[in-house]
Amino acid sequence: MESSPAPSKRLPEDQVRAAPMTWTYRIAQWLSRLASRGIYRTQVKNVEHIPLVGPVILASNHASLADPPLIGGSVPRAVNFLARDTLFQIPILGWYIRKLNAVPVNRDGGGGAGLKAILDRLHNGAAILLFPEGTRTDDGRLKPARSGIGLTVIKSGAPVVPIRLHGTFEAWGRHKRFPGRGRFRVVVGKPLYFESLRAEAKTCDKDRLKAIYQEIADTIMERIAEL
Repeated sequence: MESSPAPSKRLPEDQVRAAPMTWTYRIAQWLSRLASRGIYRTQVKNVEHIPLVGPVILASNHASLADPPLIGGSVPRAVNFLARDTLFQIPILGWYIRKLNAVPVNRDGGGGAGLKAILDRLHNGAAILLFPEGTRTDDGRLKPARSGIGLTVIKSGAPVVPIRLHGTFEAWGRHKRFPGRGRFRVVVGKPLYFESLRAEAKTCDKDRLKAIYQEIADTIMERIAEL
């Protein structure tokens, strides 16, 4: 298990093409901050752990539909989000989520195209939000991580910053049709690099490689649970 962070490895700034901070994104970010701080009295802790440039995976627990905008409004850089590919075909909405740096993914199959889109963003120096659990929790407790984030970590070479969201399930979990009141906390952990596992992944057999993907995913969830 990889636990100690290594020195940050970032792309040279002239090679970084992170997701643009468009005016649409800035306005959405401002509205998210206004709502999270004004209505939910959100506290954000250790946001300085998130690098301001270069590729990074923001790995968070997933408890509510409020999670993506809450994180987008809490971090100091533009973030890429995953969105169902069919949403991009809806007039106006498709344009809007593109301006919010959404990445189209097919959740009914064809995951290869979605992975390629994620890796393209990371290889171009962007920050991307991933939920290791794969879906929202039903009861407020953390769910086991799926191996997909481990594959993304190995393929991208990007560091992982764990994030724990508190309070979003109580305010707007699956059990609630509409958002309610509450108080949010966003706690950011130190980056994880997985250098030894990345080195091993270059030469190991397929069975071990699958185990490495899951080991990385499990470690990320352990770090999230500690926050």
